[in-house]
Amino acid sequence: MSSAAIPSGPAPEPGPLGGAFTRVVAANLSSSLGDGVARVAAPLLAVQLTDDPLLVSLVAVAALLPWLLFAIPAGVLVDRIDRRLALGLAGGVRALVAGGLLALSVTGALTIWWLLLVVLLYGVLETVYDGAIRAVVPSLVGKRDLPRANSRIEATEIVVQQFVSQPLTSWLLALSAVWALGLNTAAYAVAGGLALALPAIASGVAGRRRSTEPSAPDADQGTARTTGWRAELVAGFRFIWADSMLRPLWIVSVLIGVCWAAITSTLVLFILERLDVPEAWYGTFLLAGAAGALAAAGVTNRLKTRFGTGPVMAVANAVGLGAWFLAGAFPLAWVGAIALFLTFGSTTTWNVLVMSLRQAAVPNHLLGRVHGTWRTALWGAMPIGSLLGGLLARSGYSTPLLVGAAAGLVVTAVGHRYIVSLPDPETLDPA
Repeated sequence: MSSAAIPSGPAPEPGPLGGAFTRVVAANLSSSLGDGVARVAAPLLAVQLTDDPLLVSLVAVAALLPWLLFAIPAGVLVDRIDRRLALGLAGGVRALVAGGLLALSVTGALTIWWLLLVVLLYGVLETVYDGAIRAVVPSLVGKRDLPRANSRIEATEIVVQQFVSQPLTSWLLALSAVWALGLNTAAYAVAGGLALALPAIASGVAGRRRSTEPSAPDADQGTARTTGWRAELVAGFRFIWADSMLRPLWIVSVLIGVCWAAITSTLVLFILERLDVPEAWYGTFLLAGAAGALAAAGVTNRLKTRFGTGPVMAVANAVGLGAWFLAGAFPLAWVGAIALFLTFGSTTTWNVLVMSLRQAAVPNHLLGRVHGTWRTALWGAMPIGSLLGGLLARSGYSTPLLVGAAAGLVVTAVGHRYIVSLPDPETLDPA
């Protein structure tokens, strides 16, 4: 089985993405605010609770480990229930967990182990939310508009998670953890409520009904109807492994992901200790990365249209890893800021185009399971990289950047020919 290419024809003028998509973006904004606060607060709280680089790296492990254990069941859930309900439950329960973290902080009972547990629970719920939000998009826009729609989502997430959340969280934590953790709780609660109010088209039910008619392929072809949890748990893997485009893309993504995890698991220590950035300005310093990501979200679709998906992805990957290596080799604040701009930008471009390829190649009724399977291997393997990064950081905070980037560049060089050959999403036929 493979994603068949179909003639794309002349590109029509892009039009509005529609009111339903706009509502999804609005609901995602509140969740992104909660995510942004959590991602800045967790490592900063960790360095207040311990000075062991390995324990600090466990925050990244706890955030990623749920993708190994829960992503596939979460994907089955997303494909079985109303996707608005999945988003609402993920937001509501995360609000309760965030409230528990706030209570621990206020009472002085917070330890590194409680923090790791909270981050782990966030990760479990994120597997449901992330699978649902990605599966909603193809129900609302056409294939040709997928890169544009995903860029829009990435851009809004970047603005909220990084430009707003990063400096705001750092400053609030400098005043009191109550303010930052209270904002985190409120943001997730609002996100859950907004998700439940999304229009019916976002549920994905209509797409599943069309895909489960008698003419749909059977389970042996990796596109099974909902015939039980056991069959559904392996359906995503079967689809990916049988697809000549998705299988190698999955493998390359996993290997690169491990390298990036090694680089970023102790990045907070590299920035605070090696680059001498004050803790209260940690989030503000990360705005360099946010600027790069936002710029990339704005130009990725135009670059793809002009140069093609494969060449853009290949260049973005090489630029990002090369920038990490230079940051480790020359640990100066201005070099680090430039590296953050390039690395976050290249990651955004890669993510937008990989997501668009996957959404275009996968039938609607399998989107949740394929997404969950993809993330199980990708983010499930990243805790290994995070642990390696923590161990490497014990010999120097620059070491994870140098080793991780060098390993990633080797993978990029080996897979270069394949990456360059990747097609545009609108040329793929999932049937």
